[in-house]
Amino acid sequence: MSAAPVFRALTQHACIALLARNVVGRLAFVRDGRPDVRPLHYRFEGGWIYGRTSAGSALAALAGEPWVAFEVDEVVDAFEWASVVVRGTFHRLDPVARDDDLARAAYAASQLRTIVPATLDEGDPAPHRTVLFRISIGEMTGRRATPGTTG
Repeated sequence: MSAAPVFRALTQHACIALLARNVVGRLAFVRDGRPDVRPLHYRFEGGWIYGRTSAGSALAALAGEPWVAFEVDEVVDAFEWASVVVRGTFHRLDPVARDDDLARAAYAASQLRTIVPATLDEGDPAPHRTVLFRISIGEMTGRRATPGTTG
């Protein structure tokens, strides 16, 4: 008989480390009054989550309701995992509309190129994802599960 798993809260330092070493997360937001979740590549740098998306209904929803949740998991098995949830605000980086976003957009693109070198260039494997964004972190929590031990 195996022992029950042990669940613990992650420290802020552990949450930051988990965000920094991963590149795929899930963005949760409200669209048409209903929750929606989208997986995406991201980079965590300087206290911000940087990503990109395509124009469409999700982006339109985020323009009206910029509050989001963002989740990243590391899973070994059913009772050995760690998860971080960030609650914050979605900020579209629009260098055409706002001059102060020019440097932010360039920085976001450079961060995303560490994952996919052709981001926004010729050979981009997701050329339809042209909208850069960053998420400001309002709250961050994390949990870890570890297998229990017997005897």
